[in-house]
Amino acid sequence: MRLPNFIVFVLISLALEAHAWPFDWLRKVSASFQTDHGWLWGWALGADSTVSVVDRFPPISFLARPASFGADLVDPLLGYVLPLNTFTVPCPGDDDDSDGDGEHDGTRSNLTLGWSSASNLGCPKLCLAGPHAPEGIESWIALVQRGKCQFVDKAREAQRLGAKGIVVGGDDPEQSGNPDALVNMYSPEDASDVGIPAVFIRYTDYMVLASLIATSNTSHSGLQTLPLLLSSEYSGWQWPVLTFLTILFIPSSLTFLTLLVHRIRAARAAQRERAPEDLVQRLPWRVWTGTTWEKPDSAGHTKSAVNPQDVDVELGEAPAGPPTPIPVEEEEEDPAWFLSQDECAICLEQFVRGDRVRVLPCKHIFHLEEVDIWLIHRKKVCPVCKADVTHPHSSHKHPLTPPPDNDGTLPDVHDEPPAPPTTPPPTERTPLLHQTP
Repeated sequence: MRLPNFIVFVLISLALEAHAWPFDWLRKVSASFQTDHGWLWGWALGADSTVSVVDRFPPISFLARPASFGADLVDPLLGYVLPLNTFTVPCPGDDDDSDGDGEHDGTRSNLTLGWSSASNLGCPKLCLAGPHAPEGIESWIALVQRGKCQFVDKAREAQRLGAKGIVVGGDDPEQSGNPDALVNMYSPEDASDVGIPAVFIRYTDYMVLASLIATSNTSHSGLQTLPLLLSSEYSGWQWPVLTFLTILFIPSSLTFLTLLVHRIRAARAAQRERAPEDLVQRLPWRVWTGTTWEKPDSAGHTKSAVNPQDVDVELGEAPAGPPTPIPVEEEEEDPAWFLSQDECAICLEQFVRGDRVRVLPCKHIFHLEEVDIWLIHRKKVCPVCKADVTHPHSSHKHPLTPPPDNDGTLPDVHDEPPAPPTTPPPTERTPLLHQTP
């Protein structure tokens, strides 16, 4: 069996990527697909990560989706999460100055649950404000919200400020009209300069994380914070073991489908070779007596030779007219060897008195139960002469008189010329040359 070319190509591709991250491009699908398809979609595409607060027991985890730009989360990233608006403000003269928190006097904004959606957008360009700011040598993760600028611009600004990663929260669905779902962050331009991982979380998870930071007793560089862990949850397609199992599964599946199709075709072919049961039941059968044949009618009673219109002896009544003769169906003439059959060709046993035998259209006879099983479950042909029982058999009758002429009159056999004299067969005494008269 030869596999199609495209299946061979898929098998080779899977084998070459068995120890790498196959289908990694699935993680970076188009951002136009922004609806959430649940855990099954994330498992299939390998696009989801987790954002976990590790100072709680058990840890609080939020489902996240990595961006199509920036570094991949090959290893988990642990750091303190800091909202950018807690120590930065839009720089004076920036286009987004009206979107800032309005504090340019060196004081930092307070993080509360009632903050404005425009207060933590993280759009460039940001300037440090307040007495506290994270140190560049420390590992911290920026927290911003969706809106006003491109995702890649937020990541670049967080990277410029010294963040090791960035978490982007969704915007308020009631204000923006966007669904509260995970989206695929992408860059419309070259983003090779972004070297930090970026993930996206839902708006509800973003608000929960913000409330946890606001009520946290942990501080970093004088700023309220929480230890946050970014980790990847690669899909099943990125597991080398599953890739190896896939390579084994595809040929096995093709083999199974091939065998299944073969069995179905063989079953259909065998069904065409069998005779229908109702047709077999309509074939004539007789009772073997050794000298004559007995065959009951369909009701199991002996056929009566008395017409129902004959005289009723008990009532003393006679029919009004002459008795109507009973129509007798002319049976097909049996061949000369028909009555000489005394053995079943299936079981190779002699017929005994009382055996029910089935008479096939070819005039071969067998034990009724045995030949029925043969015709219904094996072959629809006679076991002896291979004649098909589902097709009408040619008649064994031979006309006793010659067929009539075109004018409907029978030819006169006396007017026919006499047959030429037969020549005796040659012998050793027959001369080689004959004299012609």
